[in-house]
Amino acid sequence: MTPQDQKNIEAIQNAIKNIKNFVDFENAKDKIQELEKQIDSPDFWDKAENAISVIKERDKVRNSISIAQDLEIKLRDIVGFIELADAENDLESIAEFSKDLELLSKEAFTIQIEAILSNAQDSANCYVEINSGAGGTEAQDWAEMLARMYFRWAEKRSYKTEITDKTDGEEAGVKSITLYIKGTKSYGWLKKETGVHRLVRISPFDSNARRHTSFASVSVTPELDNDIEIEINDTDLRVDTYRSSGAGGQHVNKTDSAVRITHIPSGIVTQSQVDRSQHRNREIAMNMLRSKLYALKLKEQEEAYKSSQNKSDIAWGNQIRSYILQPYQMVKDTRTGIEKGNAMAVLDGEINEFLEAAISMIA
Repeated sequence: MTPQDQKNIEAIQNAIKNIKNFVDFENAKDKIQELEKQIDSPDFWDKAENAISVIKERDKVRNSISIAQDLEIKLRDIVGFIELADAENDLESIAEFSKDLELLSKEAFTIQIEAILSNAQDSANCYVEINSGAGGTEAQDWAEMLARMYFRWAEKRSYKTEITDKTDGEEAGVKSITLYIKGTKSYGWLKKETGVHRLVRISPFDSNARRHTSFASVSVTPELDNDIEIEINDTDLRVDTYRSSGAGGQHVNKTDSAVRITHIPSGIVTQSQVDRSQHRNREIAMNMLRSKLYALKLKEQEEAYKSSQNKSDIAWGNQIRSYILQPYQMVKDTRTGIEKGNAMAVLDGEINEFLEAAISMIA
């Protein structure tokens, strides 16, 4: 068995272990029995909506068990075949089964990602807010480049995107921009993008062609459904209206339809100018505020957990990735160590490898 085969086996075993952890494999059978008792009760269908929910939950748990078991069976079979072929010195069969092992490793990794993204909020649509750092035009251009990167990524996944708020830079780029990305598990996929992104390049705005370093912050929050309660008191809000920005001409907005909401206790500010209706912009801004307050709650819970575990690893808002365009091309994730040499492809939305690696990091 080759070193690569051993590496693939370890990767599959690790994926199976993580899948079992995330689906609570040890208690899954008890959970199924509990749900089936409910299904067998005479009055089960008296409340049809609840009955359907119970059946879906049972099928989900049952499927989770079978996925892990199927991977274990496939791994055991392929390893057995490789050992047999190795004993008979059948090089052709060894090569064939090694390919099967590599394919199974990729399959297990994909299933592991899906298992990790199983929390309720992971399924949500999301808001991606990008703010330029210090550095004027250079940083503002970088913020716009990041927005384009997420647009292109979403486009490749057939997700829908919309700009809910945008403040243009004085010369180029944007001071801030908020994207609404709608698609299956868009929050789950992008949640690890929260943090500071760093760009190193020869500035197109510098007549002396000097190398510049720019920063932009990204914040990803889930769109909340109506089942999640976030208490917001009207007395805690300051609501301002203003005239939304535009290109001018006949399409310029001549009314104060844009809305900015400040949540006084937390200092969180949300705003929307995407719609001509002030009422609709207020609704969008309120939805964003609920999402940000929920994300803040999750952050506090995560920090409390890390504190209790005496962990001091990645903190929210720290630099997570560097994009170097000169003197060479490289994009490196500081958390996972993943590197890609084709920086322009990354900026064109090819970020799945970074997303998968960040998601699959088990705390």
